[in-house]
Amino acid sequence: MSSVRTAPSILSADFSQMADAVKLIERAGGDWIHVDVMDGQFVPVITFGDKMVADIRRHSKLPLDVHLMVETPESQIERFVRAGATHITFHLEAVVHAHRLIQEIVRLGAKPGISIVPSTPAESIYELLPDLFQVLVMTVNPGFGGQKLVPSCVRKVEKLAAERAKRDLGFFIAVDGGVNRTTASALVAAGTDVLVTGSAFFSSDDPSAELLAIKGMAVA
Repeated sequence: MSSVRTAPSILSADFSQMADAVKLIERAGGDWIHVDVMDGQFVPVITFGDKMVADIRRHSKLPLDVHLMVETPESQIERFVRAGATHITFHLEAVVHAHRLIQEIVRLGAKPGISIVPSTPAESIYELLPDLFQVLVMTVNPGFGGQKLVPSCVRKVEKLAAERAKRDLGFFIAVDGGVNRTTASALVAAGTDVLVTGSAFFSSDDPSAELLAIKGMAVA
């Protein structure tokens, strides 16, 4: 089996059936549960807050991969860590003192990540790479599920993978947006370690087969 991880995103689940969605991720073989937190400011949509994370934590022991698409994420970190977040990823575009926030996430006991939108170059986070658990490359413009992958973002993954190898660093490269069995192979070939999939997983007639196909692509 491939070492690539899958992180189904509950953004695409039926919010009224969240416990069932979490159990589906577990049964299908998802490695992480990806939680997209949106505030209606950094992106147009509002999703949910730390209570959702706390409620999901009661139903699963899988790592909770919390992606904060919010303004002033520094005001939200502690609540999400207390709620049970395993990883906290914030957007470079939403902060000034990114390194300080990374240190705070570590101090609180979670693993830090930074996300960048399609228009932000990979080079903008090179100085921070030694301190990160993961880099989340948005391969669509954030805010809505079901979008098609922006092809130019694959090159961004390649750059991060090359920089990681050159400096012998250990951070994960995750991608979010338009991930499915068709796009997975190119993403993994570029250096992706974690595939966040939403619509492809929850809209599938056989979510388990969808994840297996994505991981199978990673082996091919």
